[in-house]
Amino acid sequence: MAHHEYDKAIPIYEQLMKAMPGDPGLLFNLGLAEHMAGHEQESVVHFEEVLKTQPKFVPALVSLAGARLALDEPQLAIAPLEKTLAQEPGNQEARGMLASAFEAAGRPEQAADEYRKLTAATPSDPRAWSGLGTSYEAVATRAFDRLQKIDPQSPYVSALIADTRVQRRQYRSAFFFYQQTLKRLPKLHGIHAALATVYRKTDHPDWADQEETKERLLPPPDCHAHPHECDFIAGHDLQAITFTATAKPTPEELFWQAKAANELALQAFFQLGQLPPSVELHRLKAEIARAQNEDMESVKEWRAALQLSPGDPDLERELIASLFMARDYRSALAEATKILQIDPHSPVMNFTAGDSLLRLEEPEKAVPYLKAALAGDPKMLPADASLGLALARLGKNTEAVPHLEKSLQLDDDGSLHYQLARAYQAGGEAEKARTTMEKYQEIVKRNQEQKDEVAREAQIVSPHE
Repeated sequence: MAHHEYDKAIPIYEQLMKAMPGDPGLLFNLGLAEHMAGHEQESVVHFEEVLKTQPKFVPALVSLAGARLALDEPQLAIAPLEKTLAQEPGNQEARGMLASAFEAAGRPEQAADEYRKLTAATPSDPRAWSGLGTSYEAVATRAFDRLQKIDPQSPYVSALIADTRVQRRQYRSAFFFYQQTLKRLPKLHGIHAALATVYRKTDHPDWADQEETKERLLPPPDCHAHPHECDFIAGHDLQAITFTATAKPTPEELFWQAKAANELALQAFFQLGQLPPSVELHRLKAEIARAQNEDMESVKEWRAALQLSPGDPDLERELIASLFMARDYRSALAEATKILQIDPHSPVMNFTAGDSLLRLEEPEKAVPYLKAALAGDPKMLPADASLGLALARLGKNTEAVPHLEKSLQLDDDGSLHYQLARAYQAGGEAEKARTTMEKYQEIVKRNQEQKDEVAREAQIVSPHE
């Protein structure tokens, strides 16, 4: 155990258990060895046996929770961690695990509550601030999803979509949605100010000044009718806005809940940014860059994170994803190949390697990787699409057809329909080729019409137009 040779320790503990059956100390050590060796299901059985006789034994409670988390059973990890903290409120390791368990179980409000306690106790811990920020983001997302479900045409939906577009630097789209909001909610506080931001980001400072003037001239909200709006404007107790949604909230209540949660997330991430460089800070910067389509900047941040945590498999996969999105296919291929040497059956890495080779005009080399991806995950439609394209380029049209047919639902630009039509034609299926080519032309025409419509709607014009 001391030398981390856990698999070797397991049979020794099993022999000791035969000599001293029921000994809780040996039973716990056996479970711990199994847990550290990655035999989580076996360890759960032994930790639970220990807890039958010693229900308050903290090491067993924490270890059981750790095994449940490793098994992707976060909901089952919550109870032992709550029992731990009932006995040891200052156990920050257990509190961090509980926050993670709530987050993974889809309970972001409870996760945020635990992360807040962690930031108060350990304000220099970047993991706590990062977790707090992501939990608030999840609260905001949930509020937005509920709002869309209640009233998808609500002007509050338009306002939140516009906020997201600004974060992604999609200013023309943001302008359009803010304008849609103002048409129905002309006195909603914050929209004119948001439009001023859009104007400044698009080099229209004079128009921005006009919008800021309009924002200042708005009458104060009726705090009896709109209490959350008043609280948000004043910055009063944003946490209360976030966590007091009723069982049947109104669209307005959900809007301010989402706004408050997003503001709290920004505050948490600001605190993270005040700490020394960390994996969490580089991760945040990488995700922001990715959302803004700055993929090479995202690559830079993932590399910086890996310097602080070399060999982290999650960070390595994120780096590969950003390399691929940045169209640096040779680098994505090289990094994916490294992982495949350790995990040769990974569907995602096989797809990444295969699709990168296809984009590098090496379809013959791509085929084995793409077949391996589908062997590991037969439902991976992007792999079907890539394999179909690779086989078609190699002249193997008969083999390509079923893969292209299966992946047509992914075809947003018509390229798969076009290639399938050519494969049908090469196989002598003229009628199928004709109808598929017609579908390709319909997709191209529809896409162009949508682009034209967006271009017309999303013109940034002066406040007077």
